[in-house]
Formats: sequence, C-alpha cells, structure tokens
Amino acid sequence: MFVIKYRKIFFGLSTLLIVASIGAVAMFGLNYGIEFTGGAIIEVSYEEKVPALEDVESAVVEAGFSARVQETDRGFIIRGQDHIGEERDLLLSALSFGEFSAVEERFNSIGPSIGDELKSKALIAIAVVALAIILFIAYVFRRVSKPVSSWRYGFTATLALIHDITIPVGLFAVLGFYIGAEIDVLFVTALLAILGFSVNDTIVVFDRIRENLRVNEEDNLKEPFDEVVGRSLKQTYVRSINTSLTTLFVLGALYFLGGSVTQLFALVLAVGVIAGTYSSIFLASPIIVELEKWQKRKKI
Repeated sequence: MFVIKYRKIFFGLSTLLIVASIGAVAMFGLNYGIEFTGGAIIEVSYEEKVPALEDVESAVVEAGFSARVQETDRGFIIRGQDHIGEERDLLLSALSFGEFSAVEERFNSIGPSIGDELKSKALIAIAVVALAIILFIAYVFRRVSKPVSSWRYGFTATLALIHDITIPVGLFAVLGFYIGAEIDVLFVTALLAILGFSVNDTIVVFDRIRENLRVNEEDNLKEPFDEVVGRSLKQTYVRSINTSLTTLFVLGALYFLGGSVTQLFALVLAVGVIAGTYSSIFLASPIIVELEKWQKRKKI
C-alpha cells in the first residue's frame, strides 16, 4: 500500500521529470541525424593499423568537411551534408594519411525530402503503437469494467508510455547540445523497444489487478479498490524489478563493451527501461486508483 498511499509524491516526481524533459527539448532542440535531415554517410576501414579518432577528426576538418566521426571495430563512420558525397574521393584521400590506408566499405546519401518522410513515418509508427496498445488492453480487459472501465486501463498505460519515452527524448536533447548526440533510426528503434518493454511490464501489474478483482467477485469479498491495487503491486514487485535488472545488465555490457555506434542506443534503452519500470509500479497503477476515485465522485 506504500505506493498507493503516497501516490501524489510519485505523481509529482513524474511531472517534474516530464516538465524537465520538455523544457530540455524546448531549450536545446533535437539534433537530428542525416536520416531525418538529409546528408551523406561513408564508412571506411583500415586493414592493418587504425588511426586515433582525434587524428581522423583533424584530417576531416583539414580537408574542409564538417562531419561527425564515429569509431567502429576496424575503422570509422563519417556523417555529414551532401557535399561529402560530391567530394568523397577527396575525403577518402584525406583519410589515408601517413601509414594508414582507408578503404571505403559503404556509402549512402539521403535527400532532404526522404529525411522528412522518414521523420513523419517515425512519428506515425510511435502513434500507431500507442493506439494499438489502447485498443489491445481495452479488449483484453473488456470483462473487467468494475470499478474502472476497461478502456481506462489502456488510456492509463498510454499515459505511462508517454512518460517513458519523453524522458529519453529530453535526455537526448541535452546530450545533443553538449556532445552532439543525434536522433537517428537507432534512436527511434530504441523508443519502439521501450514502448514494448514498458507496456509488457504495465500489463503484468494490470493483469494481477484483474485476477484479484475476479477472485474477490467469486468469493464475494468487498475489498476496496485501492487495497486490491496495492496488494497486486506487492505481488509483482519482484518480477518487475528482476526483469528490469537483468535487462540493464545486458544493456550495461553493450554500453561499456560494445562499439561506439551502439553506445547511445544502449543508453536510450537503459534510461527507457528504468523509466518504464518506475512508471509500471509508481505511476500506472496509482493513476488507475485516481480514476476510480474520480469515477466515484462523479456518480455522487
């Protein structure tokens, strides 16, 4: 009952995090990658020795290019505007210096119109997932309409999901401003993964509430709804926390031991998993309790 009793504190904390995230986006904006703004990307590798990142960045700047350089296992990925594609021979020549010889592994160029289309499709994908979640939960919980209507479970889960993806977006607004972190396709993939992970955790708690309501109805027990929710949370604490911890261990290994290309992807997922676990326990279920109390007041 601790979570339900002090739910207003958790509501306040969540509100603070969301406002801070929205404020970060408004203040710093989002640093979109070439997938959404248009541009070119070239990946090079080195057969024997691999130069230091700082030396490659200096070579790119000296050649007259403004681009972001990322390390890979045996080379580098250079992202920049369209003129990289137009003068890529010059760039390849600049990347081959001293004893280092660069070999082009891949090259892609994305026009601004395609970037805008990808941005629109990414937003549509996230919106469709949220709508599908509402419909799915409303259908699954259709037999549980008392004391809270089934569609409100879906609505609550969606509010929790908005919380879960707003926080990573706000974090990336800050990282984009200070270290140049970009919003790319991997970032959108991470957000969609967060939606799936978080809603699964929330549904587990809701399903336990549904089961306890059913048992109370069969046994003709008149237990207050907030007590049912509190008992359901206690029954799912261990499962939720253990699932999140094992996931965070894997993401931690990917962040610290993986390549630089996947580091930010792992970071977004880790932040989303933490936010999702928090919202499943401290936000979604307390909102259901508030909706039940609001519904009671409305009937009076």
